[in-house]
Amino acid sequence: MTTATTAAENTATVTAEVAPRKWKGTVLMGVMTLIALLVFVVSVPTTAVTSINAVGDHNPDFSVPTFTTNLVLLLVMVAVAALAGLQAWRRAKLNPWLLALFGFCWVIALILWIGTDSMVPFTWLLTSTVALATPLVFGSMAGIVSERSGVVNIAIEGQLLAGAFTGALVSSITQNALVGLLAAMVAGALVSLILVVFGIHYWVEQVVVGVVINMVVIGLTSFFLKGFMAADSVTFNSPVKFQRLPIPLVADIPVLGPLLFQHTIITYLMFIAVPLLTYALFRSRWGLRTRSVGEHPKAADTVGINVVANRTRAVLLSGVIAGAGGTFYTLGEVGAFTDNITSGHGYIALAAVIFGRWHPVYAAGAALLFGFANSTAELANQVGANVPSEIMQMVPYIVTLLAVVGFVGKSRAPAADGVPYVKAD
Repeated sequence: MTTATTAAENTATVTAEVAPRKWKGTVLMGVMTLIALLVFVVSVPTTAVTSINAVGDHNPDFSVPTFTTNLVLLLVMVAVAALAGLQAWRRAKLNPWLLALFGFCWVIALILWIGTDSMVPFTWLLTSTVALATPLVFGSMAGIVSERSGVVNIAIEGQLLAGAFTGALVSSITQNALVGLLAAMVAGALVSLILVVFGIHYWVEQVVVGVVINMVVIGLTSFFLKGFMAADSVTFNSPVKFQRLPIPLVADIPVLGPLLFQHTIITYLMFIAVPLLTYALFRSRWGLRTRSVGEHPKAADTVGINVVANRTRAVLLSGVIAGAGGTFYTLGEVGAFTDNITSGHGYIALAAVIFGRWHPVYAAGAALLFGFANSTAELANQVGANVPSEIMQMVPYIVTLLAVVGFVGKSRAPAADGVPYVKAD
C-alpha cells in the first residue's frame, strides 16, 4: 500500500467521522407519527368501522375496524421512524423505500380516519386525485422547462389563470372547446413574453417580474370578469366543455378504467406531456441545449449555443404548457370562469418543481401528492367527517409546506437558475 493511498483512506475516514447527522427526515417522521397517534388512533372509538368501496358501484365491498387497523399502521410508522433515526445516527442516507412505506401507512390511516363509520369511495378518491392534479402537473412541467433553461418562473399562477380566462372566453364566443384550448396556449405564451422581455432581455430580477405578472393577470381577469363577462355571461362566460372520452375496451376495467381511460382530452394531454418532456429534456438535442444554458451559459455560449434565444424559446414554451393546463378549470371541470379560479395552484406547482428536483416524472409525482391532499379534503366534506372544513381546506398547503421543508434541502436547482446572462464583449 502506497503512502498516497493510505493518506486518502485516512482523509475519507476523518471526513466520514465528522460528517453531520441529518435528522430532518427523522424529525418529520416523528411529528407525523405523533399526529397519527393523537388523531388517527386516540380520537377513534374502538368500535368504529370504515367501509371501503373499491369497484365504484356505490356499495361497500368490505369493512375494516378503524381503531385496530390504524393502531397496526401506527406501529409500522414507529418502526420505520426508528429505522430512519438509526440510519441518521450512523450518518447513512435515508432509504427512500422507508420514506415511501411511512407515507403509505400515514395516508391509509388518514383515509380510514376520515371515513370512520362511513364509506370511502376508493375509486372516486383515485380519479379525483388525477383530475385535481392535472393543472398542477401542467404547471410543474411549465416551471421545469423554464427553470432548466435558467429562468425562474414564479409566473406559473398567472399563466394558468390567463389560460383559464382565455379558454373560457374564446370557447364561449366560438362555441368550440378546441379553439378555446389553442387560444389559452397563446395567452400563456403572451404572459411568458413579459417574463422574456424583462427577465431575459432587460435583466430585471426574475422573481420580482414573476410576482408582478401574477398580480397583473389576477387584476385584469377580475376586471374583465366583473365587466363584460358578468354583464353577458351567456355570450362571454358559457364555454363549451371538453367531454370525457372513454377509451374502448379498457375504460370498463375496474379501478384502472376510471383512473386512466375515462378522462377529457386535457388529462390525456397531461399523460402524454410528462414522458414526452422527459424524453425531450434528457434525450434530445433541444434538451441538451436547454439544460446547458441553465447550468453553464458561458460554456454553452463558447461552443456556439445562443443562450438568450434558447432561454426565450423555453420560457415561451412554458407559457404554452401552463396555458393549456389552465383550461382544465374552465373547459374541463367548472365550465365557467370565476374570480381567481386557480386559487394559488401555480405556487403549489412551483413547489412540485422543487420537490420533484426539476425532473418531469418526480414533479408529476409531487403534483399527484398535492392532488391527493385536495381529494382527501373533498372526501371529508363528502362523507360528513367531523372535521372543520377550514382545516381540511388547509391540508393541500400544509402538505406543500411539509414537502418543501422536509426535502427541499436535497434538491439542487440548475446552477444558473435566476441568473441573467450578459454576453461579454
